[in-house]
Amino acid sequence: MGLFDFLSDKGEKKPVQPTQPPKPAGGATDFFGNQQQPQQAQPAAAQGETYTVVSGDSLSKIAKKHYGDASKWHQIYDANKSTIGNNPDHIEVGQTLKLPKL
Repeated sequence: MGLFDFLSDKGEKKPVQPTQPPKPAGGATDFFGNQQQPQQAQPAAAQGETYTVVSGDSLSKIAKKHYGDASKWHQIYDANKSTIGNNPDHIEVGQTLKLPKL
């Protein structure tokens, strides 16, 4: 029996149709039909990295090193106001800063 035998006039042969997997009730699926897992909220520390300040650092130098853009220092400052205080120019060696994901 060949691949195209179903095209001949020998009876009512039809190609086998692929089965469709059952769709999950009320759940979203990805491209492959797999059930998507709900994303759980992560604590702030788990959402980004941390960085320990060394001598000669500034928020703009840290932003340039980690984000490739020194102007992103505001995001680092906003995430660390409680650690840094009111003056973003005053960071101390040894401080551990959160680096938010952008």
